Amino acid sequence: MTKRSLVIGASGGIGAALADRCREDGEVVTLSRSRNGLDVTDERSIERVFSTIEGPFDRVLIAIGILTAERETPEKKVSECEAAELAQLFTVNAIGPLLVLKHLLPHLPREHPVRIGVLSARVGSIGDNGLGGWYAYRASKAALNQYVRSFAIEMQRSHDDAAVLALHPGTVATPFTAKFQGRHKTVEPDEAARNIVAVLDAHGPGDTGRFFDQNDEPIEW
Repeated sequence: MTKRSLVIGASGGIGAALADRCREDGEVVTLSRSRNGLDVTDERSIERVFSTIEGPFDRVLIAIGILTAERETPEKKVSECEAAELAQLFTVNAIGPLLVLKHLLPHLPREHPVRIGVLSARVGSIGDNGLGGWYAYRASKAALNQYVRSFAIEMQRSHDDAAVLALHPGTVATPFTAKFQGRHKTVEPDEAARNIVAVLDAHGPGDTGRFFDQNDEPIEW
């Protein structure tokens, strides 16, 4: 079935791969900072960029995020936490995607299915946190998960056939994860994109507001 997809954050490694995958089954509209001037830390920028596109979309993928801001690696101890770093990760990883969802809403169809996937991370799961550390990144992704959950509940009230999911793509072999690829099994961007799109397309309104990994396994909050 032909789909019309929107990929936000399409200039990054996983975002570009998601756009390529979506082109296989329809039209794709892409948005990014480098190509469209989309600055998710500035709501005026988000509003301006979204005013240039036309919906509706059948599938939306939001691939926005940073691992660190000024630091080279995430914090290992609370003594390494700094207010500016914490605030910047919250702004980019949680508040930015939420504002994107806010301005996306008018472009979503009410009369036919829509699937929205927001890339999160397993380390954002509080229940799965057995190692500690990575304070800013973990907390910002946990906040993102809560935003996704709340948005999914709101969408249920007006869009009968919508599903909004938080999705963990695994450790994707991109510059974003270059410093950690030796510690975790990695997956190439094109494979990760296929996995993520397959998971998103497999779920309907009954699963909206849930959190899944790249293998379609649920992740605890």
